[in-house]
Order: sequence, then structure tokens, then C-alpha cells
Amino acid sequence: MSQPLPVLVVDDQAPFRSAMKAVLRRSPEFELAGEAASGSEAIAMADELHPALVLMDINMPEMNGIEATRRIVSSHPEVVVVLCSTYEVGDLPPDAATSGARAYINKEHLGADILRRLWDQRDSKGFITS
Repeated sequence: MSQPLPVLVVDDQAPFRSAMKAVLRRSPEFELAGEAASGSEAIAMADELHPALVLMDINMPEMNGIEATRRIVSSHPEVVVVLCSTYEVGDLPPDAATSGARAYINKEHLGADILRRLWDQRDSKGFITS
């Protein structure tokens, strides 16, 4: 097996970061590289850690996940960002699909299988919603 892919988890809520760490522990192809509690912290950590995947909350104080995604992808176009929130797909902010993120998933549905599927589809054209 190849080396696990480094993942940066970004959410201002510690319980969700803990849940994501549990999902990553059940996915041998991914490993936690770091966690951030804000958009600005996520940008700094992406610069430092060079994650393959960023799981990015949309709603955070100071800088939301959409703007943080824009900045990360602008500096690191190889990084795959998946937006995560509690929005239904039809209620996503209009700029979510144009932020540079490759996909969106509702936090309630995020698990190891979906994470693997989204990673496998990362090169698909368009914005994937799950």
C-alpha cells in the first residue's frame, strides 16, 4: 500500500474535528496531517503541511470556508478541497461551486466510504455534490 494521503481538517467546532479524526482513523488511505479552527489558520497550515485533501467547513468566524478555499486553491492548485456543512445541496451559498472546491458533502453523511468515493472522483469535471 502507498503512503496515506495527508488531510487537513478545518472546522471551528471541536466536536466535528473529532468526528472527522475518527473517520480518518477508519480510512487507511488517509491520515490526519493537522486541524484548523478558522479559515486564516487553514491557509497557514496548508502552506506549512501541504495536505493532499482539505475537509473545509463553510461557516466559520473571521473568514468563511469558501474564501479560505479560494486562497488555498489559488496558492496550491493540486490540493483537493471538499466543503462540508449542514446545508442541503439546494441551499448552498452560490459561490460554493466556484470556490475551487472539488465537492460538497453534508456533515451528516460524511464517512469513510464517501470520503474514498469523493477522492476517487477528484479529477471529475464540475463540482460534485453528495
